[in-house]
Amino acid sequence: MNVKKIPLTSDVALRLIAASILGIISGSFVGCTNGSPDRNTATNTDTTTAINTSAEIKTATENRKLRSVAFTVGDLSNPFFVVMGQAVEAEAKRIGGKDVNVIIASSAYDLNEQANQIENFTAANTDIIVLNAADKSGIKPIVEKAKQAGRIVIAVDTGAEGGVDATITTNNTQAGEVSCKYIADRLKGKGNVVIVNGPPVDSVIQRVSGCENVLSKYPNIKILSKNQNAGGSRDGGLRVMTDLLTTFPKIDAVFAINDPSGVGAELAANQAQRKEFFIVGVDGAPEAIAAIASKNSLYAATATQNPRGMAQKAVQVGNDILNGNKPSNPTILIPVKLITKDNVSTEKGW
Repeated sequence: MNVKKIPLTSDVALRLIAASILGIISGSFVGCTNGSPDRNTATNTDTTTAINTSAEIKTATENRKLRSVAFTVGDLSNPFFVVMGQAVEAEAKRIGGKDVNVIIASSAYDLNEQANQIENFTAANTDIIVLNAADKSGIKPIVEKAKQAGRIVIAVDTGAEGGVDATITTNNTQAGEVSCKYIADRLKGKGNVVIVNGPPVDSVIQRVSGCENVLSKYPNIKILSKNQNAGGSRDGGLRVMTDLLTTFPKIDAVFAINDPSGVGAELAANQAQRKEFFIVGVDGAPEAIAAIASKNSLYAATATQNPRGMAQKAVQVGNDILNGNKPSNPTILIPVKLITKDNVSTEKGW
């Protein structure tokens, strides 16, 4: 069965989300889990290296033509993942030509839905499956089946168990660390902090862990809340932050695990007319960059990611493996940079 290429426009993205939720994209799809190799052995690759591989990727002697790529992603309502999908499609076309079949599908963070998707991609003899896992461990069985069937599976943005061929992610622990070091420094080591958490995927868990590791060094900083899942969305950030503002009369800083939830947190603050705190997120999303640049915004900083670079790298590494060239280290971490009001004028984000 051929995987049908679906252009990644806004309308298509919305249709894919709806189709994914109803489970009608190319038949029955199955869900997956997130798992990552030991990050202590990861290669920390700078952003330029991640997106410019002319020197590091060798032309395979087998020269097997890339025919099809499928990308199952957590949430296509998030602009971050839309950019990733666009980059997967563009890189697949660059490598394999205009006839490469590409499909981008949203799992809506539903493990069963994502497992069905991977099962379908496997049955279609897809050359490369790029996986943004909805669940680190839950995805393991279906990844194992895909591998047994000879599929190449590349985890991107967050880890996945089951024997993926490679994992390309932001250094998410570092993202949490630099974000919360900024918070601690700005608070001068004293204050009340809330963490607007997200889906229990590897990337989010690592960001929160990095944040907690830093804040634990400051005995006069108290984490008031860290377990509220905003789903990584603006609506979720609005909902969770509204509850937190009702519960806690005094908040000094907010760490949001991504920019959409951070922007939602600011909406909640504006509605509640609360201005006593500042917000730090992760992503480097255009809307966060704009908020940081705004004089009256509570948004103070964001740890940038490179969604386009990660997606390009995933397709490149998958194509290398297709042609017999396995990476020397299957885990590649891309470092982050903190954008604040001090340097936002020179940053465009992604």
